[in-house]
Amino acid sequence: MTFQRARTEEQREIRRRAILDTASAMLDEMPVSAVTLNELSRRVGLAKPNVLRYFESREAVLLELLDHFLQEWLTELAGELAAGIDENLPMAERAAAVAEILSRSLSGRMVLCELFGAQGSVLEHNVSVEVVARYKRASLDRLTTMNALIRKYLPELGENATLFSLQTMVMAGALSAYSTPPPSLQAAYEAEPDLARFHLDLKDYLKQALTATLLGVLPRRRPASH
Repeated sequence: MTFQRARTEEQREIRRRAILDTASAMLDEMPVSAVTLNELSRRVGLAKPNVLRYFESREAVLLELLDHFLQEWLTELAGELAAGIDENLPMAERAAAVAEILSRSLSGRMVLCELFGAQGSVLEHNVSVEVVARYKRASLDRLTTMNALIRKYLPELGENATLFSLQTMVMAGALSAYSTPPPSLQAAYEAEPDLARFHLDLKDYLKQALTATLLGVLPRRRPASH
């Protein structure tokens, strides 16, 4: 794909979309750490300085993709929760269903989880105050959306729903790093099966972590008085 110089706002938006779509396709092939501005420029058919006209760094591209993927996930999550949870069930059963649906949904979106994992240590570096502030404002909107979804099915969480939502994203990012070992580590696991206990299945471990978190923040039942 080769572009002529963008002269209208519509043409500029087409360029931005092409850069984001190309970066998204790259993330389906390689880890976040392997996505470089040089390769992105080559694949999109623009010189690197021209890519930088639209995004100030590769991190700025990936932050925008993270927000886009997060929006997509929350839209789908709303339907998954509605289909999978009876709001009339006892609190413990609703909590177990929330943990199951969140873990299953996130484990099917490895790119989103990897971007969660890279957010604080990589993506929020090498970007201007303007870019990171814009991303954080968008993140507040997404957090509000997720908070409302969780509270719909677990109103007992109250204000702790915000903390739980944040912890869900952090844990998904952290655990995803251990669920996709690099080739050398995979070979080590195969050669020495005892080492494979360090290989975490994202869905199972995320479900355990989310269940434990919910047990910690949901109100305790008071023992019946005699």
